[in-house]
Amino acid sequence: MRERFRIQLELGQTAIDKVKIPKKSRDELPPVLAGLQWIYSNEEISEQIFKLLEEKVIGEKKKTGRPGMDLWHILVLGVVRLALDCDYDRLEYLAHYDKLMREIMGLETLGNEEFGKGFHQKTIRDNVSHIDEKLLEKINKIIVKAGREEILKKNEKIEAKADTYVVETNVHYPTDINLLWDAIRKCITLLVGLSKAVGIVGWRKSEYWLREIKGLMRLCGRINKSGGKNKEKRRKKIIKEYLERAYQLEEKIHESVKELQQKELTVKQSLKIVEIKYFHDMLIKHIDLIDRRFIKEEKIPHEEKVFSLFESHTNWINKGKMFPSVELGLKVLVTTDQNGIVLDYKVLEENTGDNKETLELANRLINEYGKHLKSLSVDKGFSDQKDREILEEYIPEVIMPKKGRLNGTDKEREGQKRFKALKNRHSAIESNINSLEHHGLNRCPDKGLAGFKRYVGLGILAYNLHRIGKHILKKQQEELGITKEKLKAA
Repeated sequence: MRERFRIQLELGQTAIDKVKIPKKSRDELPPVLAGLQWIYSNEEISEQIFKLLEEKVIGEKKKTGRPGMDLWHILVLGVVRLALDCDYDRLEYLAHYDKLMREIMGLETLGNEEFGKGFHQKTIRDNVSHIDEKLLEKINKIIVKAGREEILKKNEKIEAKADTYVVETNVHYPTDINLLWDAIRKCITLLVGLSKAVGIVGWRKSEYWLREIKGLMRLCGRINKSGGKNKEKRRKKIIKEYLERAYQLEEKIHESVKELQQKELTVKQSLKIVEIKYFHDMLIKHIDLIDRRFIKEEKIPHEEKVFSLFESHTNWINKGKMFPSVELGLKVLVTTDQNGIVLDYKVLEENTGDNKETLELANRLINEYGKHLKSLSVDKGFSDQKDREILEEYIPEVIMPKKGRLNGTDKEREGQKRFKALKNRHSAIESNINSLEHHGLNRCPDKGLAGFKRYVGLGILAYNLHRIGKHILKKQQEELGITKEKLKAA
């Protein structure tokens, strides 16, 4: 059975609320650990968060089962991974050997040979994966509410700023030619392993198939990139060869799948068949797409295109930037306040215009913050006159610059001193987004849509704790009389 954290201190342990966080360090970790220490020390916040973790991770098994990783350890490790934008191997090292992090986790830091026992990188990954997007949304709301009270100036109201940016998925640049190769490679490797397990022969030359088709795929790519005489003729010839071998292999895969389905399979093996069928369908689809694009010279509609076989939620996003001109991933809508805290976020699964999200975003902010919401600023991508008129009924100041040419009324509205001031302040969200990217939210290494959403939620949580922790350390410095000048001199 899991526990929230170790209550009884052992030899070599320091009470978590007594851990001394370095105030002069410019590293990213100390402020985040200060934020985590703040959660632990605040009884009201920690009680709410641990209740949520118990409901999700433990469920009804409160007094049964083997001892698992403590809930506090899961939270700390999940947050630190995104705070440092590190992988699980580095996280394992930190959990084993970083003194400050072990103190915040409530572990011994004296010369124990068994440091890190139970913190293998696979164990950490499996435990952190118990957290999901909905749980993180609830935890983030608790942190934001308490964090704003910690940072808030007297009678300060919220100046909200919203924008979208792309968090990339962990995929290679897609072309129909290399996606067909992906489908072939997965079909062969999965079939070879499953055929051996159930005693079916027929894939003795699997390595030869892979080597030959990979060579043809590379040759297709090389001809596409290069120039020279009769390029179109040479390209069609090699693509026809590539497709012929793919057709032959598709028939062989189809026969193997039929033969495997006649065998008595375990549940695990049946799931492998489902996986093989998916890649087999993708193989057929990309044979068709390549034939239509290069042989029949058709233009493929955007909705028929696939951008990754492994991360099927990936979107092709063109935000009109010069570099990068195209991004592969999902858009994330982020809303921050004047203190840089992320008030609200949403992963946008559909690649739609930003203006489709304005009213829903405003509704969430009004429900959560009500009368405390003083203003909401967005960029021209969110511009919609009807939406603006609706928002102005509920939010005192709506900064929504109009797209295109301005008429007299728009010039007057956007020429006001207050409008210009809030429009200028809106650019601060770009700095917030840059900071989020440094907290791991530039490219997601986790698999699947659920993994992507969990990764984003942990990144937002790590970012908010970093902001709050930074404020707490600054406050402590001021109490001790440590000024910026003294820090520079040191």
